[in-house]
This record gives sequence, structure tokens and C-alpha cells, in this order.
Amino acid sequence: MTDLIPPSGIQLPISGPEFQRPDPELIKRLYGVSSATASAMLHKMGIRQTFIQGPVPRKPGSKVVGPAVTLQFMPQREDVASGLAQEGSEKKSALWSVLDAVQPGDVLTIGAHGDPYTGCLGEMLITYFKGRGGVGIVVDGCIRDWPHVQEIGVPLWTVGFTPNYASQASLYPWAYNVPTAISRVLVLPGDIIIADDDGAVMIPAQMAERVAEQTKEHEDWEVFSRMKLAEGGALKKYYPLNEEGQREYEEWRKTQG
Repeated sequence: MTDLIPPSGIQLPISGPEFQRPDPELIKRLYGVSSATASAMLHKMGIRQTFIQGPVPRKPGSKVVGPAVTLQFMPQREDVASGLAQEGSEKKSALWSVLDAVQPGDVLTIGAHGDPYTGCLGEMLITYFKGRGGVGIVVDGCIRDWPHVQEIGVPLWTVGFTPNYASQASLYPWAYNVPTAISRVLVLPGDIIIADDDGAVMIPAQMAERVAEQTKEHEDWEVFSRMKLAEGGALKKYYPLNEEGQREYEEWRKTQG
């Protein structure tokens, strides 16, 4: 077989419905939130599976916050895509389609099962992603062309690198803008991704406003606690704040305006 041949009754690529992106002002507020604080706050809210374990930052010091555009890789099957023209069939797949769906500020979030052989993206596609206004990529898998990709400057969180193209191994780009499992984290289109040097965390879209409100206060008192601990203050008093430490913090906030 030499082309993309979907099983009877299936139209490829599969696409979910267009989703509503968050208010840009909310994204700006969340830029002040670290992935560590977001993960801890969501845990307190009862959402435990938020840290996308596996992908690590490839551009130290980078931080991205934005809505997730999802790409789902699935196990390959020979009656769907195989043969000499398999790489060319990717142009008709979700891999090309998802990039056309990217809008400025989006974070491309790819579920690839941690596969070490599938090169989910390479130099040309990442160049196009940047040109579309995408701000970062989180992939539970590998990319290719790393020496050239570094020069593009797009912040990436990946499991690793490979010389293979996207359909060369055991996976195929099947669907986009659909619910996707990324390192055992369910990411829905429009969920917000915060990624920094600690890794990538998913914030459910409907909880993002609460996270922004509560983490601002959390990080404020951590600034105060860090200052007190650096001065030799008692750990039990300042982290977390006990009643006495809380009173001191409130007074400190007044002096800071």
C-alpha cells in the first residue's frame, strides 16, 4: 500500500470541534504562576494528574503559557498507512492539519506514548508552527532535526530526539483538536499549559480563573517567606506560615501596598 487508506466509514484525519481560547488577560495573569505552584494548587483543588512527566525543557529559562492545541498519535496499522509513499501521506494527516489550526499564542501539545522512535515534528514543521504564532511545544515523545530546531528558537519540552520522521516507526498522526493522553494526563483542547524549567503542567480550562486568583496570593506569601528564611527565620513559622507568621505577612503586605 502506498497511501493513506482509512478503514471503511472513517474519515482521516479526525478533528474535534473548534474550541474557544481563553481571554488573553487571563493568560497574562497566569504568566506570573510557576508550573510548581500551579501543580500544587490544582492538587489542593482535587485535580491530581496535571504534571506532564517525561518531556523536559530543551531551552533552559524558557516559559510558555497558552491554550493547548492537541495532536494525537496512535499505533500504526498497515492497512491504514504503509509503503513507499507513507511519508508523503503525512501531508494528508492530522500532522499537517493541526499546524493549520494553530493560532498566535497556542501551545502544541502532542500525545505520542513516549515513543523513542517516532519523530513527531522536525525543522520545517516547527518553522511553520512559529510562523503561525505558536509559542511552545510539549510532546510526549521525540522530535527530529535537533541541531537545526535549536536555531528556530521555539521553546520545546520533549522526551528526546530521533532521526526518524513521524510515520517511520510504530505510530501515525491520527487526530487533532481531540482529547489526548499525554504522559497519563488528559489534555482537552483549550486547556491551559504552563511550562517552565520544572516541566509542563495542564490547567483545566474551567479552573484557570480560580488558579490565577489563588496562586497570586500563594506566591506573594512565598516571597515573604523566602525573605524571612534567608534572614534565618524559623522554618516552622514561615513555611508554611503559622498564625504568627501570617500576621507578620499581613503587616508586610500593607507596607508593600
